[in-house]
Amino acid sequence: MIEKLQGDESVPAPLTSAAAAARAFTVLLVEDDRSLRRYLEVVLLREGYEVVVAADGLEAMRATLTSSVDLVVTDAIMPNLNGHELVRFLRNTPQLSHLPIVLLSALEAREVKTSEHQADICLSKPVSPEVLIECVSELLRKLES
Repeated sequence: MIEKLQGDESVPAPLTSAAAAARAFTVLLVEDDRSLRRYLEVVLLREGYEVVVAADGLEAMRATLTSSVDLVVTDAIMPNLNGHELVRFLRNTPQLSHLPIVLLSALEAREVKTSEHQADICLSKPVSPEVLIECVSELLRKLES
């Protein structure tokens, strides 16, 4: 189930002024928990991002190879291909190695070493919408410069 959603009328208006700048970016959201995936998708859509969703790492691999993605937000623990394996795949694929990656983990952030899995940012679950948006915005700003 790989979906690309844009400007859905059922999604409330953006929360911040950063939304206008975000419209050009597509985020791949990888989460096996359907309700959490939908919640995070709505958070990202409200900020003006285009969102491609995947339920596991294998779907995410296909999405990165077939869709234009600017950033990846992935859960660490998923069936079929976990987030750590997905990060390794992305970092070892030349045309994808530049993608900024946010890894969501049930472990506390201090328990997960960023260099171990080569994600740009690790966030503990549950993640607040404000923290997620701040991290995504920061990584995309770096991408622009």
